[in-house]
Parts: sequence; C-alpha cells; structure tokens
Amino acid sequence: MNYKSTRGGELQSSTFATLHGLANGGGLYIPEKLPDVKLTYDELKGLSYQELSEKIIKLFFTEFSDEEIKKAVNSAYNNTTFNNENIVPVYKLNEKVSFGELFHGRTLAFKDLALSLFPYLLLLSKEKQKEDKKILILAATSGDTGKAALEGFKDVEGINIVVFYPKNGVSPMQEEQMRKQLGNNVEIVAINGNFDDAQSAIKVIFSSEEFKKYANNYNVMFSSANSINIGRLFPQVIYYVSTYVNLVKSETIKANEEFNVVVPTGNFGNILAGFIAKKLGIPIRKFISASNKNKVLADFFQTGTYSKNRDFYATNSPSMDILLSSNFERYLYYALNENSERVNELITNLLSGGELSVNNEELKNIQKEFYGEFANDAETVNAIQNVYENYHYLMDPHTAVAYSVYEKLDEKNLDKNFHTVIMSTAHPFKFPTPIAKALGLDETKEPYAILDEVAEITGVKFPEKLTEVRNSEIRFSNIIDKADIQDFVKEYIKNLK
Repeated sequence: MNYKSTRGGELQSSTFATLHGLANGGGLYIPEKLPDVKLTYDELKGLSYQELSEKIIKLFFTEFSDEEIKKAVNSAYNNTTFNNENIVPVYKLNEKVSFGELFHGRTLAFKDLALSLFPYLLLLSKEKQKEDKKILILAATSGDTGKAALEGFKDVEGINIVVFYPKNGVSPMQEEQMRKQLGNNVEIVAINGNFDDAQSAIKVIFSSEEFKKYANNYNVMFSSANSINIGRLFPQVIYYVSTYVNLVKSETIKANEEFNVVVPTGNFGNILAGFIAKKLGIPIRKFISASNKNKVLADFFQTGTYSKNRDFYATNSPSMDILLSSNFERYLYYALNENSERVNELITNLLSGGELSVNNEELKNIQKEFYGEFANDAETVNAIQNVYENYHYLMDPHTAVAYSVYEKLDEKNLDKNFHTVIMSTAHPFKFPTPIAKALGLDETKEPYAILDEVAEITGVKFPEKLTEVRNSEIRFSNIIDKADIQDFVKEYIKNLK
C-alpha cells in the first residue's frame, strides 16, 4: 500500500511514511486508497485480539510479511504488557451504555494500545528502508502519550526519544510517571507553555530543511511518536473492531447492528481510528466528539468553523487541553471527499489566520456522522460522582467528559435507541484530585494518600504499575521556556552518542 499527503504530493511506501512521520510540506500521510474490505462479524468472531491485530495491520502495512506482523503483534499484546486477557474489555453499564476500557496497558492509558506495537513497526520500517541513521523521536504530550511512548521505546537500540510536556498542564500522576521513567535513551522536558506550543515547535522541526540538514550532519533523522504517524494511528483501529466483536459476543447488540461511539477527544487520533474502522465495515452509526472547556472541536461540529483564536484553559481532563488537533487534518481530507486542494486551502487558513470554515453543504454532510459537544470541570466531576453512586463504576475525568456529553445530547444529535459505547481512555487513579472531589474526599492531600483512600472506599485495586512508580526515584527535572525547544533539540542531537 502506498501513502500520500493530505495536501497532495508524491506517493511513498508505508515503511517510508512510518519512518519519517510527517509528509513534506507539513501534511499527514494517508493511504492512497483505503483498503477495499467490508469486515463482518462472522469472519471476526473467533479471533483473539492478537489475531484481529494481524488482520488489521496487514491491510495498512503491506510491505511486512505475515511472520513479521505476527511477531510484532505478539510482542506488543501479551500478559506482560496488558493486565487483561481481552486487552480491551467492554464493560456494560446498562442497556444503553457500555465502556470500552482502553486503560489496561503498562501506563494505564489508551496510548498503550498503539505505542506497544509502534516501536516494532518503526524498527521494521527502518530495516526495510535500509536506514542506518540514529532515529530521534520527538513527541509532545498533553499527558498520556509521553509516558506510553517512553515506556514503548525505552532501551530500544538505535532510537532515542525526547518528550516535551506542559509543566502545569498534566496531572501530578502523569508528571510523576514521566519524571521517573527508566531507560538509557529517554529524555523528558517540561516547558513553560501549553501542549500546542510544544506540538507546534516539533512540527516546525520536522518540516525544516535546515533542521534536517543539521541532524543529518550528526547521522540522526527525526521521527514522531504522536498520532500524526501512521504507525501510531492504524493500531488504534484494532480496538474499535474488537469492541464491536465483544458487543455482539455479549449479546449487547446483534451482528450488523449499529452502535454509537462517544470519544473524549484531544488530538483527534482516537476518534479518527473509529472513523476508519467504520470505513472497513464496522457498523458505527454516529461519532460524538467530546471536548472539555477547550471546545474547539465541539464548536466545529456544531458550526462548521474551527477557530484556535481563543483562550486556552487548564482543566481537570488535561490530555484534552488542546486547541490545534493534529489528526483533524486527516479527518477533513475524508470529510471533504479526499480533495487535497480543498484541505490545503483550509489548513493554510487555519495556520495563517487561526481559523477555517467549511461551507453549509460540507457541514451538513459532516453532521450526518459526527457531532460535538463539551462538558466543563464541574459537569465532569458530577458525572464521576453520579456514575459511581448509581453503578459503583469509577471513571477518570476524560471518560467522564464523554459520559457527561452523552447525557447532554438529545435525539436530534444522537439516536439513543442504538447502544452507545464510551471509549474510556485512562485509569481513574491517574487523576487523584478530580476523583477526590467527586467522592467528597480531601483533595488537598498528597496524591498517593488520596489514592490509598479511594482504593479503600471504592474497592478499586491500586494499579501495580502505579505502585512501581510510587516506589521509584525521580530521574528528570528539566524545565525550559517554550521558545527554547529548538535550541534544546539541537544541543541534544550534538551530544547524542
């Protein structure tokens, strides 16, 4: 399968696209043509998560052999990397709502599902491309990508990774997970700025010929661990396929019956993966993009205008504190009938003036499948409280944003006669403060003291992986200004061994 840029240009192989991450000119790689398949329950029902993974990965990475894919998949998804044999279990809350639990991996967040497999896909791509340079992965994180990427790539020979995160824009547990990360090839840097500042700086580095030349002089090439990389994006398709299979197996829905999906949305990779799964035959009826107070996406799906010219808010769902969603460009490409010229026009408007708008006809077509809504911090805490009191099920704040949004929607925007799956993106223990608030506990206590109390009250087991973090020493304490990111990267490259 060949790949092209969302903004047009020459075709590249899947291994080239995986290795380089971002297309020339700043566009994102998408398949020249999506696989012409219609997956059915009958062909999927007997397959394990690993076997489903092989089936999906083969569709998008045709240069890899069956044996190579099988080895990569089994290395990524096993009882060492995930603590649930189903990898992504589905929890049925009631007759109308289920949760797709995406948080059973090593770092307790949905990013584990892609970042457990991505290092193997990247190494295979490097081998196929006969690339002998050292790979430097640069990643920006709003909370969960950082730790999952660090964990996935730690001590991988020939690859180094630097993660930038907003100093005051992640939860205490997210920050501690990153600052205590082990590995001889990892670096963690806090910035005085927000996620968009870090992501924008990295995109400039990726698209800069001067930076590429500088890195090349040190025998280094750049790659990405964010979901702009196809090696991150397409493994996420797998769990939408497995979720459908599990819904039918549990008799929650019938084979071929449609269901809705609500996704807490930041960088748009998660919900985009569901959209691609639908293109492959998974019967998803409607996608609901759930935002927090940084509701740039909710506003777009309601009005047709995407504007990042607005205040930025630090919320209790920090992984969604994003105003410029990278994968949104890929969605636009498909929503606008794969018209690269139109995408280029709109993205140019967004990057130059901070805003883009689709026309009324385009918006009408978009709203047939997608809708957006938001929930503020108070609504998020109330959702955690209400679901726990009524069902004894504890949500993290990102999942609670999605649940609160689901509760807000009327029949005009979501037909609730169809079952709805809320994609649960993180373990609640990663966010002690809003959980304490929802349960009426003292939120000013030290985070681990809060979690001990939450575990005792709710019976939710303290995650083993967080216990390991709790007992580890802090290794990283770098803090730089957002304006110094590029200089930091240059110095890091110069000192790479």
